[in-house]
Amino acid sequence: MDAMIQVRDLRKTYRMGEIDVPALRGVSFIIQRGEFVAIMGPSGSGKSTLMNLLGCLDTPSGGRYILDGLPVDQLDRNLLAAVRNRKIGFVFQQFNLLARQTALENVALPLVYLGGVPGEERYARAQQMLELVGMGDRLHHRPQELSGGQQQRVAIARALITQPALLLADEPTGNLDSRTSTDILALFEELNAQGITIVLVTHDADIAAHAVRVLAVHDGLLDSDTSTPRRSVNGGAAAVGHDHPGDARSNDGRRLDRSGGEHEHLDTNGAG
Repeated sequence: MDAMIQVRDLRKTYRMGEIDVPALRGVSFIIQRGEFVAIMGPSGSGKSTLMNLLGCLDTPSGGRYILDGLPVDQLDRNLLAAVRNRKIGFVFQQFNLLARQTALENVALPLVYLGGVPGEERYARAQQMLELVGMGDRLHHRPQELSGGQQQRVAIARALITQPALLLADEPTGNLDSRTSTDILALFEELNAQGITIVLVTHDADIAAHAVRVLAVHDGLLDSDTSTPRRSVNGGAAAVGHDHPGDARSNDGRRLDRSGGEHEHLDTNGAG
């Protein structure tokens, strides 16, 4: 596998009046192409800030971020918007579906923003994505005619239609009951089995356990990097990190100190 995400000493500080508030204080890790990784932490831990940086919704105050070979930390806002549109598919707690549009129309919408895709092709691809997430029989239903779980499946199909390098899910089961949440998480596992790289942000350890690897964030630092039982069951790689209070490990087993420093040079020139 090759690296989809390379993060080195990533930092974010917010200015509040006369005070600098550090939200991320130096985080380093690598996520390989095709991995399913959960980022977990309580409220105020920095996980939402990290998600915003990974999703190119915000810019870091310092450090390096390489996404699929692109040095994201060096891009201006216009290029960041292009990266968001083409490289990242977002799934949020709120489904954010347009109420007057059918499932098919909602899923096809990102291709309208991209431009250059004829209408017939847009809808053909949208139907293909809806069939992929088990919604092929609900193409012409509007959101109010769908259950919460069905709406989230439509949202996932919409996130996938641009064939993004990364699927970024922020608390995707937060508005769902436990049974529906299990179904959505099973869908993420199926998509990951097809080679899609998934990063899931959550505060819930039970949700995180559906990933094969968990990055725990606390007080703006990477607190641990561990494999889950699911990885062992699926025959994946052995755990690359343990819950040592003083260190975590990058995906290739290199030790990271609590400030995010790495004991080996991170290659920032290779393609992702």
